[in-house]
Amino acid sequence: MPEAVKTYVRIVDSMSWYMGLFAMYLVFVMIGILAYASIMKMFFHPSLWTVEMAQFVMVGYFALGGAYTLKEGDHVRMDLLYSGFTMRGRIRTDLFTSVVLIGFLVVLQIGGISSLIYAIGYGEKSFSAWAPLMWPVKVALNVGIFLTLLQSVSIFFKDWAALKGETLS
Repeated sequence: MPEAVKTYVRIVDSMSWYMGLFAMYLVFVMIGILAYASIMKMFFHPSLWTVEMAQFVMVGYFALGGAYTLKEGDHVRMDLLYSGFTMRGRIRTDLFTSVVLIGFLVVLQIGGISSLIYAIGYGEKSFSAWAPLMWPVKVALNVGIFLTLLQSVSIFFKDWAALKGETLS
């Protein structure tokens, strides 16, 4: 494999790892928000913003952790069929699914960017009593989709190298 591909894979895998680490800590942020909401509801006055903010943090956790999940191979696979394939058959299947995933993520990214432009341009707000601006959560969603797209390309390169008998890590 060309040195540029090896460098790409190394950089993207590293970015995915660090973003995954960041996303893991968002769970603690969400727990803190929900704990605050519970305390306020039990002893004081309930807050309007806590549940929706916890949902926004969960979106960040889910979207920003996608690339890490792909990197670690923790995504869902149809192992019932996959386990019966030869190693070469598995690699070919992975190459095919990588191409499909890349296509899906490109379409998703186009829609996400369009939605983000709309949210920024029109000052889109949530339909709730708190009514926060929607663009921050849409930025997190778009960053997560983009990083997952980059990681999908990295996996494609790894599978391509494996088909040739090489290893990229």
